[in-house]
Amino acid sequence: MSQELHRSVLLREAVDALVTEPDDFYIDGTFGRGGHSAAILERLGPGGRLLAVDKDPQAIEYARRHFGTDSRFSIWHGSFADMDRAAGEQAGQVRGVLLDLGVSSPQLDRAERGFSFMRDGPLDMRMDTSRGISAAQWVNTEAEAEMARVFREYGEERFARRMATAIVRRRAEQPFVRTLDLAQVVKAANPAWEKGKHPATRVFQAIRIHINGELDDLQSALEKSLALLAPGGRLVIISFHSLEDRLVKRFIRAQERGPLLPRGLPVMHNQIARSLRSVGKALKATAFEAEDNQRSRSAVMRTAEKLGGD
Repeated sequence: MSQELHRSVLLREAVDALVTEPDDFYIDGTFGRGGHSAAILERLGPGGRLLAVDKDPQAIEYARRHFGTDSRFSIWHGSFADMDRAAGEQAGQVRGVLLDLGVSSPQLDRAERGFSFMRDGPLDMRMDTSRGISAAQWVNTEAEAEMARVFREYGEERFARRMATAIVRRRAEQPFVRTLDLAQVVKAANPAWEKGKHPATRVFQAIRIHINGELDDLQSALEKSLALLAPGGRLVIISFHSLEDRLVKRFIRAQERGPLLPRGLPVMHNQIARSLRSVGKALKATAFEAEDNQRSRSAVMRTAEKLGGD
C-alpha cells in the first residue's frame, strides 16, 4: 500500500507501543494517508480489526481506494472527537487508540488546501472541506480583539495585536482570498523574525487550530479514548507543538493522580481510583529521522495504559 506523499512520524515506535494483542480491536484516530494504519494492519492477526477515522474527505477516499480490500479495516468520516460514535458498541473493549495530531503532508503540500504560507492557494485551512467556515471567511469577519486572542493563545505569537491590526486594516481595503496575500501582510507586521522560521508560521498555526477546533477536539478525544479502552489498552499520542503536548501531558497526569480528594480524608494510597499509567518516557524522533523528515523534529510521543476493571 503506497502512502501518498506522506511519511508517518515515529512509525515503528507508535505501532510497537500500541499493538499488544494482535487479534484485538484498534482505532487509528487520524488516518491521514494511512502510514500508521498500514503498519498496524501488518501487526494484526486474522482476528484483529482496525477502525480508522479522519475529517478529511480526501483521506476517506484514499482509504477506500487503497485499504478497502482488507476485511479487518474500516474507515469513518468525522472527527476523532466523535470516535465513540464511530466505534459503536465497543466501549470498554478497544485494545489501543492512536492519535497522530497536526496536519498531514498532503494537506500542507497541496496549495489548494490553503494551509501553506509558502505556496499560493485559496485561503481555506479546513481539514474537513465539507463543513465549517474557511480561514478567509474568518480573517475577513472576525473582530480584531478576538483575532489577537487566537494568535496569542493558539499561536503563542507575541505580536498578536500588531498582526491582527494589520489584517483588519488591509481587509477594509480588500478582502483576503489567497494564502500568500495573508502571509505577506503578517510578515510585514512582524518586527522580529525568528531564525529559521517564517514570520507567518505562528499566525497560520493559530488560524488552523481555531477554525478546525483542534484543541477542543483533542480534549474530547482523550476523554472518549479513556472510556473506549479496555483495561490494559494503550493510548498513544503524537503531538507536534507545545499546546497539544501540554494538553496531553496534563490529561495523563490527572488520570494517573486520580480524583482530587479533600485534605485529611482517611484514604489509603492504593484506594485512589486511577485511570491511566504512563508507559515509558516521552519519545522524540531519532536524529536520523529528524534529518530525513524535517516535520518529525517537533514531534513528541506519549503512551499511557488503561488501569483497573470495568
